Amino acid sequence: MSTINRKVLTLDEFTIQQLRNFPHATGELSGLLRDIGLAAKRVNVEVNKAGLVDILGDAGSVNVQGEDVKKLDVFANNQFTGVLQHGISCAGVASEELDDFVAFDDAVSKNSKYVCLFDPLDGSGNIDVNVSIGTIFSIFRRVSEKGTIAVKEDFLQPGRNQVAAGYIVYGSSTMLVYATRRGVNGFTLDPSIGEFCLSHPNIKCPEYGKIYSVNHGNYFAYEPGVQRYIQRCQNKSKDNGGPYTQRYIGSMVADVHRNLIKGGIFMYPGTTDKPKGKLRLLYECNPFAFITEVAGGKATNGKERILDIQPTELHQRTPLFIGSKGMMEELEEDMRMEQQN
Repeated sequence: MSTINRKVLTLDEFTIQQLRNFPHATGELSGLLRDIGLAAKRVNVEVNKAGLVDILGDAGSVNVQGEDVKKLDVFANNQFTGVLQHGISCAGVASEELDDFVAFDDAVSKNSKYVCLFDPLDGSGNIDVNVSIGTIFSIFRRVSEKGTIAVKEDFLQPGRNQVAAGYIVYGSSTMLVYATRRGVNGFTLDPSIGEFCLSHPNIKCPEYGKIYSVNHGNYFAYEPGVQRYIQRCQNKSKDNGGPYTQRYIGSMVADVHRNLIKGGIFMYPGTTDKPKGKLRLLYECNPFAFITEVAGGKATNGKERILDIQPTELHQRTPLFIGSKGMMEELEEDMRMEQQN
């Protein structure tokens, strides 16, 4: 009798295998991750035909951030919200595209123990020029009582309380990466079978890399400690671990994903006119900080660990410095030295 090659695990098979290792688990988290994978497949189909149908460009409205909403943003938001609402594992969602959180009020949802926060389509300004974009998500165990409707406090939790986080990259291939406290694993979509397959098991972020990602156009608006570290990166040579390469796509998912795999640092500092930066704590910074720390890296706002920040509002912004542990420590050293001057 022939044997089946089980070297490649699908996302469904992998989550079921994890359940078998923890017999007391309820399976709700695994179900939630599979729901997110389903929504990602639907969004991927539309992303891949974006140039062929009328889903490019603006939808004619502005989101809570004051940014023009793209048509594909709206589609992605509706897909993730709809799939999670009709699943059995999610009590409510908060989205970067929505003013307020959405609590699901059916009986099944009210008895679910998780809430999900997401940026449905990060980097959507790149849609029209065919540059990699992505989805970012974060999962918390609700603090309100099961059987009741989800409340705002379920979403306003510090990032260290996340039970899982992940992202999907829609690029040359479509990849879903998610982390729990047990590790980070990456799955690549196999279009021949329509399944995410385990391609990057147990991802670890190298301690050092040779890539730094920052918008050089804002250099003179950054604080002196950040400027000092950028100069350090530029002056790296073969004698001290360099030379470094500057890579900045302008799509956070793509930039952080590359640096997670290859080693590197991503910086989105505050500026003189926007000292709190642009990135959202709940929808972008917390999930990536969780993933990066589980993989062995670090993430701060320049003063404190991202995962220790207590959010006070759903669309709170923060500066972000994230990446390889050794490079982050060099950044922190430069920022301390400037503060002492």
